[in-house]
Amino acid sequence: MSQKVKTKIKRQKRLQALLILFGLLLWSLILAWGLTNNERAKALGTVDPVTSSQKLGQELYIENCATCHIALPPAVLPTETWRQLLQDPQHYGIELTMLAEPHRLIVWNYLRTFSRVQRKEEEVPYRVAQSRFFKALHPRVKFSMPVDVKSCVTCHPGAAEYDFRKLIPEWENSP
Repeated sequence: MSQKVKTKIKRQKRLQALLILFGLLLWSLILAWGLTNNERAKALGTVDPVTSSQKLGQELYIENCATCHIALPPAVLPTETWRQLLQDPQHYGIELTMLAEPHRLIVWNYLRTFSRVQRKEEEVPYRVAQSRFFKALHPRVKFSMPVDVKSCVTCHPGAAEYDFRKLIPEWENSP
């Protein structure tokens, strides 16, 4: 084999090694970015990482709903429940002033993105305790009292600050 061919093979091997190294570096950066976003979501207490495009919707939702009661994570109720709640000025027996556009659309986009699809044969749950999603998120919990938005703080001490990740010590390390 000629010296020229050997030199060319060495260059190709170096290039391959550099490409592999670059690929590993890129993969590591992407992985680190994903973990950072997940840590930010945990710090906020949300279940799902909220993108910057959804941040305003989340803030408006909390600002408008958490003034009277705990703002529930959208995932505990189906999309249809949220849609009807945003369209109905009668809110659990209280007459509300409806959110003005475009705020209502921004909140709706946030709720729709993070809520769940309801089965066609299902009734629309208007109470947390009626939601199969709420039940699925709390499979091992035996509730000693009726479940409502006020009872969330019993197990989630940070619920009033929209932190549903923090749990009481009894549930902290449960699977």
